[in-house]
Formats: sequence, structure tokens, C-alpha cells
Amino acid sequence: MFFAPAVRTRSHVPARGVDRSFERFLNDAFFAPATGVKVEQDDQAWTVSLDVPGVTREQLAIDVDGTVVRVKTVAEAARQYHAAYELPAEIDAEATTAKLENGVLTLSLAKKKPVVTSRSIEVK
Repeated sequence: MFFAPAVRTRSHVPARGVDRSFERFLNDAFFAPATGVKVEQDDQAWTVSLDVPGVTREQLAIDVDGTVVRVKTVAEAARQYHAAYELPAEIDAEATTAKLENGVLTLSLAKKKPVVTSRSIEVK
């Protein structure tokens, strides 16, 4: 039988290191992202499906910032969830939608259309 303690105590390890190890252990055990993540894309959008069982739509908060989408639960939720996903191009937050059905959150993250800022200048 193999046994590995989550926190090792040694006299030469500073207490702060033990605290960080324990904090990482708790974060991995209780706040780990859902295992069921599926990403698809087409010309218009990325579709991200996340398994978030036991969470209601009122308990979810979704933020889009440039190329990053963050999904988290509010503090009152019985099950805590927090994840961030970075996509290869900017997300159009205005055209993005989210749907929660049977414990699966489906995000349709619209791709932001590039704005052409160059123009031709007539030489006189």
C-alpha cells in the first residue's frame, strides 16, 4: 500500500511553505475545474461546453475580457467552480451567449471581426 501525506512537516521547511502546499492541496481538491470540457469552433464562434452539475444559472458568473473567458460560481453556491480559458482571438462579448441545461453550460463565444484601420492615401 502506498501512502503519501498531503503536508510534510520538516524542521527546516518554513511554515509559509507548508501553508502554500496545503493551500494548493485544498484548491486542487475543492476548486478544481470540471473534467468535462469540450471546445469546438467554426468561422463565426467557439462553442465551449462545461460540465457543472449541481449549479444553477443564478449561481454562475461569466466574464469576457479580450481573449479570456472566466466562469465562476458565486460565494453562496454549494459547489464552487472557477476556471479561465484563453482563446486565440478576441471574443465579441455583445454577441456571446450562455445556456445551462441539465448540468452542462454551453457558451457560444462569438469571434470578434477584425477592424480594418488602414486606408489608401491619394498622392497629389
